[in-house]
Amino acid sequence: MERNPVGWFEIYVNDMDRAKEFYETVLQATLTELPAPDGNGEMFAFPGNENAPGTSGALVKHEMGVPGPSGALLYFSSADCATEIGRVEAAGGKVLMPKFSIGDFGFCGIVSDTEGNTIGFHSMS
Repeated sequence: MERNPVGWFEIYVNDMDRAKEFYETVLQATLTELPAPDGNGEMFAFPGNENAPGTSGALVKHEMGVPGPSGALLYFSSADCATEIGRVEAAGGKVLMPKFSIGDFGFCGIVSDTEGNTIGFHSMS
């Protein structure tokens, strides 16, 4: 089966409770605790199905990574990205770029989460 090149992502956090609440509020999803592979730190996974297109990942609190705005930028897919972007500020984040057109590729918007990470949302409508 052909797959997309990204197989997993991790978003580093300083305050797991705050970050988990932010993502659960904005995405209207429940994150599930995972055991940290080395026994140190904390991990909470986003919902996912390894047999579906795309990828899943986790919030990670660990000494090997720190949150910040200059890391990789990942985009969460949605039906209309304005919906998730509209939840960001009430959940404690900041809207950096509201929904805007990217031509034939749909629409996206960029926000900052409660930990200072920059993330995006993408939709075709």
